[in-house]
Order: sequence, then C-alpha cells, then structure tokens
Amino acid sequence: MVKKILNNTISVDCVIFGFDFEKLNVLLVDRVLVDEKSGKELFTDLTLTGNHIFEDESLEDAAARILFDLTGLENIYLKQFGAFGDPERLLKPNDQAWLKASGRDPHSRILSVGYYSLLATEKVTLKWKGRNVKWYPVSEVSELAFDHIDIFQSALEALRRELLYEPIGFELLPEKFTLSQLQKLYEVVLGVELDKRNFRKKVSRMKYLIPLDEKQKGVAHKPARLYMFSREVYERTRKEVFDFNI
Repeated sequence: MVKKILNNTISVDCVIFGFDFEKLNVLLVDRVLVDEKSGKELFTDLTLTGNHIFEDESLEDAAARILFDLTGLENIYLKQFGAFGDPERLLKPNDQAWLKASGRDPHSRILSVGYYSLLATEKVTLKWKGRNVKWYPVSEVSELAFDHIDIFQSALEALRRELLYEPIGFELLPEKFTLSQLQKLYEVVLGVELDKRNFRKKVSRMKYLIPLDEKQKGVAHKPARLYMFSREVYERTRKEVFDFNI
C-alpha cells in the first residue's frame, strides 16, 4: 500500500452547518494541549474541522474526506467560499504552542481553502476520533483558534447570500418537512422574521417543492402537511430565476 503524503502548506477548513428546526449550528472540534511532562492542561479551545490535503487529492476530495471522517456521510453539499493566507494567521501564542507540540514548524506559512457544508443534523451521528466534536449554536460562536473565526464568519456570509438565490436550504432539512419548518430555516439563517402569508406565496411558486399525501406524526398540535424537494424538477426548471430576496 502506497503511503499517502500530506502537503504541509495547503489545508482545507470545513464550516459544517446543521439545522435542528430551532437554530443554526456549526460543528466544532475541541483542541486541548497538555504538557507532556507534568500532564497539566495548558489550554483548551475550539477549531473548525479541517486538515491538510494529500498530494494526490483535489481540494474538494479533501473536504469530502474530512466530512466523511467526522460524520460517515458521503455526497454532502460542499461549497468553496474563499482562501485564507494572511502571513499572521498562525501567530497567536496558543497556535504557536500547538504547532510546536505537534512537531510542525510554527513559522511555516499555510494557505487554507474554505468550504462550507450543509447537513440535516438528524442524519448525523458524531463519532469519537480522538477529539471531541460537537454542535454549537452559530449565535454563540465568538472566538476560535487560528483565524477560524474569520473563516467561520466568511462562510456564514456566503451561506446567507447563496440562500437567497439557490435552493440550498433544503440541504439542511430532512427529506420530508413542513412549510413552517422551511420558514423557520430561512428566518434562522437570515436572521429575520418573515410574514407567513408572503412566505407561503413565494414557496407556492417553487415547482420543485412537492406536496405529499402525508402529515406529521406524533406532534401535540394539529399535524401539518409534509413536503419534499425534488432535485430533478429543480434542474429541469432552473432557467427560471430563483429569488428569495427579503
């Protein structure tokens, strides 16, 4: 078996968004540095999910690999949204200490390419990979390791822009969903409150939003009709302008 060789100067960072019907979340990883001699914890913080690329793989393949390693899921929506290469992006004291402890040159320059991914959180079972991985509400994320807060904020801005002109929001929902859940998704991601009547008027024009002969089950309120998104119909009708600008 041929040993995979990592490229030490190019990495991929994935901003993995998930929606739980109430709030937008992002998947973050614990970073804990422990003194090898004393066993004392030196610091703990959070990072995005990411890694260096292998010399023989594309950037998108690297992003898909990172996502699969964490979630076990394949064929997940991935969107490249930017590259990050500030000369000072790795110079914070904790980051320098982390790089030294892991045997890497703390003064090397690393270019990171950002991808964001969209998941329905009910599809994801997080696995222990030597570090804790956990969903955090987007609204509560204020500080991350390296320059990951800049990458995270850029991804969120890109997601909000694209949501207005591409039907990517369905990637954050289960296969079957209600119109109220769809409206909640747009409100949470865009940070706005939408008028129910106007919202339903807009979605009624979406030919690829298919009403089902099914209703919710096991809910305390009156069960609502379920819908699904048809990728096939969307591809067939995509020449029509999608505009969800509020």
